[in-house]
Parts: sequence; structure tokens; C-alpha cells
Amino acid sequence: MKSAATRDKVISEGLQRLSEGGFASVTIGRLAEATNLSKSGLFAHFQSREALEIALLDAARDMAHKHVVEPALRNPEGLPRLMALVGLWFGWSARAGLRGGCPIAAGLFELDDVPGVVRDCVSSADQEWRALLRTAVQAAIDLGHLYPDADGDQIVWELCGIYLAHHVSMRFHRDPHAGRRARHALVAVLQRSGANPADLQAASA
Repeated sequence: MKSAATRDKVISEGLQRLSEGGFASVTIGRLAEATNLSKSGLFAHFQSREALEIALLDAARDMAHKHVVEPALRNPEGLPRLMALVGLWFGWSARAGLRGGCPIAAGLFELDDVPGVVRDCVSSADQEWRALLRTAVQAAIDLGHLYPDADGDQIVWELCGIYLAHHVSMRFHRDPHAGRRARHALVAVLQRSGANPADLQAASA
């Protein structure tokens, strides 16, 4: 139990550092110092920096699932669930208690030209999320909430673009209007894809 508690402490501290400073801020030495462990003690839990980073990414995925996916799935299928899924996605890291931005988004920017197992883990998380969005979009199409010939892949591409624009506006530019602009862009994409304005308003309520 003590070993599990120590590991949880390292993961918690590591997630905060990853959220605030990206992968460059997550080092064995800094984490060992912050958690009052020796480097060898920390290595007893994570045999390499890559293993530590993957453990942090796995924890971030679990956290996002708890704060975004689980509550979104409580909404009816179709447009209400899609709107909830994307709406909860915007700024989820702050609601989850992280002091910075989304750790997965940090990986998308930092590791785009850095091949390896950590990049593969980020890619897997991103593809998993896009597949979930695609399923939600397809359900909205099948239920008649969007045009039957709506391009689901294009919608997902635009939703991901809105999220990253929101992330940069909120975290880098500290734009107080980032949330409002992101929601406006979300509504515009869905309305152009056939969503009824009244249904969009109801789903946003």
C-alpha cells in the first residue's frame, strides 16, 4: 500500500508538471526532489523516463475519461451527447484540478517530430479520442440531428481544430473570451452540418 501511495504521489506531481511545463519539465531528478524520493527510489517505480511519461499520459487519459467522457455519456445519443462531449472537452484540465493545460495537447505540439514510444502513446490517445468523436457524430447523423450526407470525418477534423485553437487562446494568450469563441465555432460547424438551431440551444442548456 505504501508503494502504491508513493507511485500515486509521483503521478500526481508529474501530471501537474506536465500540464504546466510540458514534457521538458518532467525529469527524474525534479520529480524525485519534489516528492522527497531519491532518484533510485523513483526508478524503483518507473524504470525509465519513457516509462514515467507513459504512466503520466495513461493517468491523463483516465482523468479525461472521468471528467469528460463519463458525464457526456449520461446525455441522450445524438446531438445532446455530441454537444456535451465537446463542451466538456473545452478546458477540461482546469476542472480536473490541473494547474496548466491538457497533457495530451502538450504532447501533440512537443512530440510532433520526436519519434518513439511516448509519441506513439500520445498518438494512440489522440486517435482514440477522434474515434469517440466520430462515433458521436455518426450517431447524430443516424438520428437525423445532422444532414444524412454530412461529412463526419470533416466535422471531427474541425472540432479538433476548434479545441486546439481554444487551448492556445486560453493557455498562451490568456484570452478571457476563449470559451465563448469556441462554443460559437462549435455551434457554427454543427449548424452548417444540418443541426437545428433550436436543438443546438436545447443541447447547450
